[in-house]
Amino acid sequence: MPSKRYFKKFSESYVDTLSKLYHYSTSVYGENRQSSTVGTGAGYTYKEFKHCCDGLSKSLCCYGIGAGDRIAILSQNMPNWAVAFFATTAFGRVVVPILPDSSSAEVTNILTHSETKVLFVSKKFLYKVSQECMDRLTLVYDIETLETIKRDDDAFTCDGRVSEPNADEIAALIYTSGTTGAAKGVMLSHRNLCHNVIASYHCFKTSEKDVWLSILPMAHTYEMSIGFLYPFYVGACVHYLGKNMATSVLMAALKEVRPTIMLTVPLIIEKVVKSNIIPTIRHSVVLSWMERHTPKLLYRIVGNRLKMTFGGHIRFFGIGGAKLNTDVEAILRKMKFPYAIGYGMTEAAPLICTANPKETGIGTTGGAAYGVQVRLDDVNPETGEGELMARGDNIMLGYYKDPERTKSMFTADGWMHTNDLACVDKKGRYYIKGRLNNMILGPSGENIYPEEIEKVLNDISEVSESLVLDRDGKLVALVQLDENVLGYKLSNEAELLEKLENTKKSILERVNKLVGKSSKISSVEVMEEPFEKTATLKIRRFLYKKSNSPKKDKETEGK
Repeated sequence: MPSKRYFKKFSESYVDTLSKLYHYSTSVYGENRQSSTVGTGAGYTYKEFKHCCDGLSKSLCCYGIGAGDRIAILSQNMPNWAVAFFATTAFGRVVVPILPDSSSAEVTNILTHSETKVLFVSKKFLYKVSQECMDRLTLVYDIETLETIKRDDDAFTCDGRVSEPNADEIAALIYTSGTTGAAKGVMLSHRNLCHNVIASYHCFKTSEKDVWLSILPMAHTYEMSIGFLYPFYVGACVHYLGKNMATSVLMAALKEVRPTIMLTVPLIIEKVVKSNIIPTIRHSVVLSWMERHTPKLLYRIVGNRLKMTFGGHIRFFGIGGAKLNTDVEAILRKMKFPYAIGYGMTEAAPLICTANPKETGIGTTGGAAYGVQVRLDDVNPETGEGELMARGDNIMLGYYKDPERTKSMFTADGWMHTNDLACVDKKGRYYIKGRLNNMILGPSGENIYPEEIEKVLNDISEVSESLVLDRDGKLVALVQLDENVLGYKLSNEAELLEKLENTKKSILERVNKLVGKSSKISSVEVMEEPFEKTATLKIRRFLYKKSNSPKKDKETEGK
């Protein structure tokens, strides 16, 4: 094992696998606190963390779970999430993180498609695991206690062999969709994830003295790479809520932890600014006067109040996953709040562009992240907009079991399509303008694929065809009913309308039981006329995006 001096001087080039990262941090920062749970303090030092991971890995080996085998994690954030992660990846196995909000159907598809052998699961999410999946799994662990819920004693062979992984071997298999059988698993290598750690360090240097508060799902690459692996690299402690992120729970955690570093999505900071900061200014005679006459003093006062809301010590407030409202961003800049902006995607593990608190600009995602090449393709000479392309050590290996989809994502010389339209200014800062494809970006940065929801809708017997759209931040399903659904022998119009409303409610309830939280539809609209289509019989989506789209009936609102 290299000396600590070697590690400290050469760790950046040395750490290109999660195994090396694991051994590096647990050797250099052994006595440091690695994790803690808000309220209870439960967690590990780096030395204790290594002891737990090593022991768990040996237990996995006893049941034949070796290098290359898939191990899934379905849990809320907690110290043992990190244990399960490194007991997997540091020994050559492949981790399959599953978002806690995933539906039972999504969990089933992910576990099946990935050929997962072991599952670490919170008991409160155990109901999402079908009996069919349970029967196929070799081991199921209660992640909170690390005790087995289920084990296949016939697999007790002690022949599970681990290995030192290569930098370009798959480390994580992350699913960006899973509602139907067309699961989309992103294969991220050790190099991909470690590159993001180094890129984060170059964007904003942190140290073992920093205090991190984790509020985003660790199964998301944003939190995984930057909110978990990066603090692990510098020997810092991450604090976990241990409960659902209700406002009262978060406020109590901020007061207790007083973090210096936080990662979040626009929705959270936008709510704070829109519901607290702006009304406070507007409803106060004194503050309203200050806004007109001494704005700098006003925003200094309000900015200090906002910083105190987040514990008083915040020096890096990362915002990513979706586009930040420019009006809110303008207020944050006036307050000199230390927010940072990042842009990326799961396929880039995730960083593509970054801007630290000193480099932010309203509406921009910053310049290319450290070690990442970015360019625009097919630029419109009038608008300056083109598709943003990326290349670097952060880019995925491809989609699992899907060579055709993988091929479509890359150019011949290795540039990856992001499907995002962007423009760039003279300082090399990129501005994301919109999507080239049909993906819908949810309020918390979720990737919502309407085709996946449409597949579920179209599988309902009453539905002939469907189209899912984003209207004012809500998912709306336009459906063409099968011609026999309503029947034509109903006695009167009132009876017909009643059956129509009941059908819409039934469709709404059934589809929302099968999709994840972020993919639930809020209303169903029945089309009076067939969808307008192209020559290849594809629905012309753009015709239905506005509220005054082709004929529709009144909405049935989801509860």
